[in-house]
Amino acid sequence: MTILNPYISFRGDARAAMEFYQQALGGDLQVMTFGDMPGMVEDEAEQKLVMHSMLTTAGGLVLMASDTPAHYEYKAPQGVSVSLSGTDEAEIRAAWDKLSDGATVTQEFGPAPWGDQFGMLTDRFGVDWMFSAGQSQA
Repeated sequence: MTILNPYISFRGDARAAMEFYQQALGGDLQVMTFGDMPGMVEDEAEQKLVMHSMLTTAGGLVLMASDTPAHYEYKAPQGVSVSLSGTDEAEIRAAWDKLSDGATVTQEFGPAPWGDQFGMLTDRFGVDWMFSAGQSQA
């Protein structure tokens, strides 16, 4: 089986972001630091940065992230949104409510012209999210 899932790059915020996403979405969070793999970073001060993290929820959501060490070029996420969609409006709204804490809301979660509930935001870590709940998601 092949799986497609988001992998988000951060510059020093990966652990805080993934812990925030775990609080919002639930699930099991696994974190491996550069210090866990000796020789992976040039700067000893970066040992606690996240080399790889994975959040897996009981419902099958998978979100991965890492920090970009200083000796690599870093580009903040742009032009891509993490999309959370489904038929369970209460579940999607609960995620919206939690992820909107400290976010910039670009479109309030509410009725969309196609009949679903829809909203967009940029979370406190600069990641764009889209939320869609309704029967067209079935």
